[in-house]
Amino acid sequence: MKNQNQIPVYSLKAFSSSGQRQAMFQVEVFDANRHFQVSYPHKHDFYEVLFLTHGSGFHIIDSNKYDIKPPCVFFLSPGQAHKLELSHDIAGFIFLFASEFYLIGQANKNKLLELPFFFSVEQNNPPLLLNTKVDVLFLTALFERALSIESDSKNQSEAMVRAILDAILQTCNQLYPTEVGMHKTRGHLMVKNLLQLIEENYHKNLPVNAYADMLAITPNHLTQLVKQVTGNTTAKLLQNKVIIETQRLLIHTEMNVTEIADYLNFPDQSYFTKFFKKACGVTPMQYRKAKR
Repeated sequence: MKNQNQIPVYSLKAFSSSGQRQAMFQVEVFDANRHFQVSYPHKHDFYEVLFLTHGSGFHIIDSNKYDIKPPCVFFLSPGQAHKLELSHDIAGFIFLFASEFYLIGQANKNKLLELPFFFSVEQNNPPLLLNTKVDVLFLTALFERALSIESDSKNQSEAMVRAILDAILQTCNQLYPTEVGMHKTRGHLMVKNLLQLIEENYHKNLPVNAYADMLAITPNHLTQLVKQVTGNTTAKLLQNKVIIETQRLLIHTEMNVTEIADYLNFPDQSYFTKFFKKACGVTPMQYRKAKR
């Protein structure tokens, strides 16, 4: 489906059942009978944990395509574009939540960024594949308990749901494959903070020093950390993000080149076209024609 406007960004309210009083989290059964319709691809302004127990299909997250091989868990950070193609027998659970909900009462405000599957420095989001029945049963019990609490209007306890969410995330953190200790270094965490800021501000086309100021670090020091952790410079990270977003808009919307250049805060269409062609080897319109 092609849209005239930008790729839609959904808030938690779009996924909340009618009459729900909160829009800070949402837990529900995930199957072919879900109560709302969304356009694909789309983005969220919240976090998502998708635990699939049955079915098949594939999940495209940003530019990466993953086969769905249950039991498995997918993770999405705010701003990531994704698309699901699912079999009719798909089954599992989904937990959507705002960072504010999870971080209430947390002294460590970087706790979500310390998890390897959110704002991945490697710029990929492979699912967690569950290899033991014990792990599947444990996660199933956690999701079912959260679901039962949320559905009980008289005894709904956000604190209990938050505790269950923490148990889900920490369990997945323990099971998720990652380089030992890598995600706990200061440089790694700084780069994750940078990626979060880029997601929030990429359409402003800000220079490196603006991000350095937001992180209270010098531009040179920031670039050194980024280089150590990712192998790229800060400028390259910014360029890659703009190129990815441009490619999405060219494929999935009817925005013309001038509109895209304006949205991404380029001074004019000519400069934007040269920027894109230098990075991709073709003009924006040539790219659109080749991908459609």
